[in-house]
Amino acid sequence: MKITLKIWRQRNAKEAGKLETYQLNDVTTDMSFLEMMDILNQHLIKEGKDPVAFDHDCREGICGMCSMVINGKPHGPLKATTTCQLHMRSFKDGETITIEPFRAGAFPVIKDLSVNRGAFDRIIQAGGYISVNTGSAVDANAIPIDKITADLAMDAAECIGCGACVAACKNSSAMLFLSAKVSQFALLPQGQAERSLRVLNMVEQHDAEGFGSCTNTYACEAECPKQISVTNIARLNREYLMATSSAQVVKEKNFSM
Repeated sequence: MKITLKIWRQRNAKEAGKLETYQLNDVTTDMSFLEMMDILNQHLIKEGKDPVAFDHDCREGICGMCSMVINGKPHGPLKATTTCQLHMRSFKDGETITIEPFRAGAFPVIKDLSVNRGAFDRIIQAGGYISVNTGSAVDANAIPIDKITADLAMDAAECIGCGACVAACKNSSAMLFLSAKVSQFALLPQGQAERSLRVLNMVEQHDAEGFGSCTNTYACEAECPKQISVTNIARLNREYLMATSSAQVVKEKNFSM
């Protein structure tokens, strides 16, 4: 396959970037998208040029590191697929592919296609911990959880924190990510002790990081590689309203500050 690549090149967050064009003539349909990027970088290095910086790690659709907007879509054209699991057979011979970083004020560009998603880490850290008894392992059936609730919690826990929801949202909102992280603990008995303070702290951190508000366009769900449902955002809103209506929780939060 012959492929034309238009790739966003930017030295750092302060300098202006631009799209640069590259030609590849040795692409096979069996290559993953990141393997194709590796081939490009090998050519650039041989030519004495700076390789394209991009995020990657597990290359198994688990870690959430591969953050690229491909032809205008976070992670590319396939539904429920991360960039690393996208293969070149999804493109046509002679096609032009435009590759850009995830764009959001809270995701500053580090270099080229690599962005800083430390804001997600700080939101999770703001959620704190869960209270559990230490000692020997608890019997598997000691805390019965109904199947529906367990499935909902597991569905929320599938979020890999890639940031596609932010890149897809016209407001650069991280509400889908935030709601998934809140939901996975709010649904389970182990997360009840810190339930109210957790949602208050995480929403506060979300806003402090500069993410926008949700306006229910469902673009986040459509582009999420793990198909996290926007019903989690509805649950987040309920959790937040219940927490703010509790005078005791607000008192504890103000005291902790």
